Amino acid sequence: MTDSATQVPAGGGGRHLLLYDGVCGLCDHLVQFVLARDPHGVFDFAPLQSATGRAAVAREGGDPDALTSFYVVRDYRTSHARSLVKGRAALFVGLALGWPWRAVGVFGLLPTAVLNWGYDLVARYRYRLFGRFEQCALPRPEQRKRFVDF
Repeated sequence: MTDSATQVPAGGGGRHLLLYDGVCGLCDHLVQFVLARDPHGVFDFAPLQSATGRAAVAREGGDPDALTSFYVVRDYRTSHARSLVKGRAALFVGLALGWPWRAVGVFGLLPTAVLNWGYDLVARYRYRLFGRFEQCALPRPEQRKRFVDF
C-alpha cells in the first residue's frame, strides 16, 4: 500500500493505523487494550466499516464488505506504508506495545499459515464469544483524536 501523505486522513498523530471490525466485541476489547497500553500514541484507529478502512482493504485486494480480517498499516502516513493482516498484524501490535506484550514475538517464528489458522479459528467464533454491537462504539472524548474518520 503506497499512499502519499496528502491522501492520508487526519488522525491523532500515530505512526501506525489499526483497522478493526467496529461492531465486534472482541475488536472493541482489543482497541481498548491498545489505547490503555499505548501512552505515546503509536497507533491510530479506524473501523473496517469506515471510508478509510474500506479503502485500505480494497488496496490490499481484500473484500471491503468482509469483516473477517484484522489489519495494521505500518507507517500509514508515509509513502512506505505497508499492511499486515491477521496473525502478523496481531503480532505487530504486541511488539509495538513493548514489554511484557513484546513476548508474543516468539510466535513470529511460526509460519504465517499457522498464525492465520489460529487467527481464523478465533475470528470464526468471536461474535458468539464476545458479542456484536448494532453500530460502531464511540470512543471517549479524550480518545477521539486517535480515531480516523470519527
